[in-house]
Amino acid sequence: MAEVSATMVKELREKTGAGMMDCKKALAESGGDFAKAEEWLRKKGIAKAGSKEGRVAAEGVIGTYIHGGRIGVIVEVNCETDFVARNTDFQDLVKDVAMQVAAASPKYVRREEVPADLLEKEKDIQRALLKQQGKPEAMWDKILVGKVEKYYEQVCLVDQLWVKDDKKKVGEMITERAAKIGEKVAVRRFVRYEVGEGIEKKKDDLAAEVAKTLGQA
Repeated sequence: MAEVSATMVKELREKTGAGMMDCKKALAESGGDFAKAEEWLRKKGIAKAGSKEGRVAAEGVIGTYIHGGRIGVIVEVNCETDFVARNTDFQDLVKDVAMQVAAASPKYVRREEVPADLLEKEKDIQRALLKQQGKPEAMWDKILVGKVEKYYEQVCLVDQLWVKDDKKKVGEMITERAAKIGEKVAVRRFVRYEVGEGIEKKKDDLAAEVAKTLGQA
C-alpha cells in the first residue's frame, strides 16, 4: 500500500471536497494515483457532494433533541430544496446532528468560527505546558500544530468524532449523507441548554448543617 502524505490528502480534498479520512483511504486504495483516487471517491458517492460546495443551501429544518429532560438542543441544518427538507434521510441527519451536540457539547460549528483571540490563548496555554514538560523550544511550533487540531476536535462540531461511529468525523458523516441525499447540506447553527448551566450552585457547609441538626435534637 502506497504511503500517503498530508500534502496529498490536502490536494485531493481541495479538488473533491471529500473528508480527510475518505481522501486518505482513497489514495491508499489507489496506490497514490490521484485520478484513480478521485474515481474511487465518485464511486462511493463522496466526491459528488463536495462538487456542490458552490451552491446555496437556504432551505432546511430546525431540529430539536431532548435528553433525559436535562439537556436540550436546537439545531438548524440547511439543504437546497424544501422537498429534501421533508425527506426522511435528511431529517434523520438533523436528529443525528442534534444528538451529537447534546452528547459532545461543541462550542462552534466549524473551525473558522473560533475567535482568533481564543485560539491564541489556547496556544499560549499549550506553550506553557510544553515549557513545563521541558520540550525544546525549537519543537514547539511543530507540536502546536497537533495540539491545535486536537483543540478543534474538542470544540468544533464538524471536527468531532461522531458519537455513533468514532472511526469518522461529524463533517465526514455529513458529506456522506449529503451524497446520498443528492444536495448540499450544511449545519448553520445550534444552541445547547443544560439544566443548571451557568447557575452558581450553593455549597452547603456540612459540618454547620450537622451541628444545626444536633442542636435542634
